[in-house]
Amino acid sequence: MDDLSSLTRRQLDDARASAHGRSAHLFLQDGPLRQTVIALIEGAALDEHTTPPAASLQVLHGRVRLTGTGDERDLIAGQVVPVPHERHGLKAMQDSAVLLTAVTATKTMN
Repeated sequence: MDDLSSLTRRQLDDARASAHGRSAHLFLQDGPLRQTVIALIEGAALDEHTTPPAASLQVLHGRVRLTGTGDERDLIAGQVVPVPHERHGLKAMQDSAVLLTAVTATKTMN
């Protein structure tokens, strides 16, 4: 079992040491379910990208801006939101860490 506080601290340290100012660690993978801690130092960003069929973003530390949705949103530690299905990006407004929970495939039930 992983401790989110420890993972957050470790990923923030790794992001600060990275030339790109970011770090990520996939710590849970169960079938189509993925959970990843992503850390970004202030000013670092994840460029716009598409999303899996279902995902949520929980801010574990700091403040981030969800971009590209036509409605940019600032999020702070403790907030959780669904990830938009449109192309979007993420920018750190201060050193930050988020928990991305994603379902990479869906199965239709008959």
